[in-house]
Amino acid sequence: MSWPELVEQFIKTVQWEIKDRSLYEQALTHSSYAHEKGNRHRHNERLEFLGDAVLELIISDYLYFTYSQLPEGKLTRLRAELVCEASLARLAYIIGLGRFLRLGKGEAAWGGSSRPSLLADALEALIGALYLDLGFEQCREYVLKLYRPVLQDLQQGVLQQDYKTILQELIQARYAVTPEYRIVLESGPDHDKTFEAVVLIKQKAAGRGRGRSKKEAEQAAAKEAWNALLAADDAKSAETGADKCI
Repeated sequence: MSWPELVEQFIKTVQWEIKDRSLYEQALTHSSYAHEKGNRHRHNERLEFLGDAVLELIISDYLYFTYSQLPEGKLTRLRAELVCEASLARLAYIIGLGRFLRLGKGEAAWGGSSRPSLLADALEALIGALYLDLGFEQCREYVLKLYRPVLQDLQQGVLQQDYKTILQELIQARYAVTPEYRIVLESGPDHDKTFEAVVLIKQKAAGRGRGRSKKEAEQAAAKEAWNALLAADDAKSAETGADKCI
């Protein structure tokens, strides 16, 4: 599939009515590709900068008018949770963003199309493109529609990151397998037990966690595995220089 066809497929996937296609082509182009091609193509870092600010305003506006009873401190914490890398990466996985990105060969080889930080940055760049192309109100409408799964969690009082879900989305995108969880230790009396869980990825232990329930222990193990994968991805990017401007 050609690049114009891939961009067209992305626009159809997200169901956006756009005007300037070049903005979205830029938003889907990673700096590694532009640098590899001798900077003949514009990449998405400037759009990411803009989209980050636009997203924060959209989410701030939504929280302010939807939760009028909440104090400033609580609103700030909710906003931080909604715009963090994990939330953005989760939404990127839902729309299959990774398969539409234009990456350099090195970044692609390192699994950049499933790297959470790269996906989060690309989604912010797309928000920047929406803002420039359609203005704030239409951008806000599309962003809130995109954010519907996360906002539903907020309304149900379960916004705290579900690390088992986002880890599974990452691992399935990267390896086409599903993480496995095992309870490896139970301690304490029946009324006050502590559980220890381990998460296995391709039959290898990737994270451990403890909790007062099996579910809590599994979430803790998933969180440790998620953070370890992020750290490894960042280290690989530093080695290749994929995310650095030249």
